[in-house]
Amino acid sequence: MVGAGPAGSAAAVHLARAGVDVLLLEKSDFPREKVCGDGLTPRSVNQLVRMGVDISAPGWMRNKGMRWVCEGNQVELDWPRLGSLPDFGLTRTRHDFDDLLAAHARTAGARLRTGVKVTAPLTDRAGNITGVAASRGPGGEPAHYRAPLVVAADGASARTALALGLERDASRPVGVAARRYYRSEARTNDPYLELWADLRCPRTGLDLPGYGWVFPLGDGRVNVGLGTLPQQRRRRPVDLREALEHWLARLPADWGLREENADSPLRSAPLPMGLNRRPQYRRGLLLVGDSAGMVSPWSGEGIAQALEAGEVGAEIIALALARPAGPRREHALEQYPAEIQRRWGRYYRLGNLAGDLLFSRYGFRPILHPRVMASPPLLRALARLLTAVTDEPAHDRIDAILHTLLRLVPAPRR
Repeated sequence: MVGAGPAGSAAAVHLARAGVDVLLLEKSDFPREKVCGDGLTPRSVNQLVRMGVDISAPGWMRNKGMRWVCEGNQVELDWPRLGSLPDFGLTRTRHDFDDLLAAHARTAGARLRTGVKVTAPLTDRAGNITGVAASRGPGGEPAHYRAPLVVAADGASARTALALGLERDASRPVGVAARRYYRSEARTNDPYLELWADLRCPRTGLDLPGYGWVFPLGDGRVNVGLGTLPQQRRRRPVDLREALEHWLARLPADWGLREENADSPLRSAPLPMGLNRRPQYRRGLLLVGDSAGMVSPWSGEGIAQALEAGEVGAEIIALALARPAGPRREHALEQYPAEIQRRWGRYYRLGNLAGDLLFSRYGFRPILHPRVMASPPLLRALARLLTAVTDEPAHDRIDAILHTLLRLVPAPRR
């Protein structure tokens, strides 16, 4: 397992519980910083529960739903009460979150090795991956690790996949997220995740091709950030620092979101979106999370997909390893890309289209028109679509409508 972020740790937990010998390699030492909004939707919470993570322990901040703000209007939307998902979300910093998940994987039976930087795949004469080469420790001591299967969970860099020739689909966008922590007693215990959809690029006045967020952490701080797509109406990328400062100047002074209350530098990171690396399995290498471009093109969320893909991949790997090496095992492993497409293919294809035609041009402001903001049924349906918080089979009319919509989308190629 290359990488001990959410995807790698989730896969390691489920594999170890299935009795598979798991070696989890991570280049960093824990705890570590990662750029993220730190917000977890009910889909993420559901996966944490399935992993056996104690979400009642200190450090977790629960939220009731989302608050959308656009052109002077704001609406609070509670998470729906569905049969298969919790009716609450969570926040927790990635500094704590990744450390906790990696420790949970180790408790489940995985062997965790930090300070190990994977440098290249090891392959046999047929080009099938048989392990990885790495450097470990402060001195960069060379090491080889052999395995019947390698899971690439090494994030947006996707170094392992690239080394095996799995290139990113250049037609799919790579978004960017930037976040900063602020001390804010006024907002740290807010029961809602707040999203702003009417932000502008300071110099051009064009719509920001994304949205801003203020997420409460419950520890005296908030996570404030922007998520954007490449903007099609200008050649230069958006200056996220400038856009953030322009937005924060609009916010009430008593929130405390000013330079003197900053609790971290502004950090940014790429968001590989829309299932932009295919296939998700080839020649002994299985991709999960950001290395496969699994960030949602609808919302920029990636943790739920990473955790879910980790579980799906683990189930298929465990069944495949029960077969002898050869064609029968390969046939079993080929079911992983098929299952990813079955779950997300149409949803991501529609999201990619929405990103190309709408979000990258006008951001989220057009879909939060005042008439939409004044219609609770429309808003609830839109919220469920953007966050993929739905039941299967359909729990209510909104689920039924969304499932019908997605069935009308042509299935993408694998």
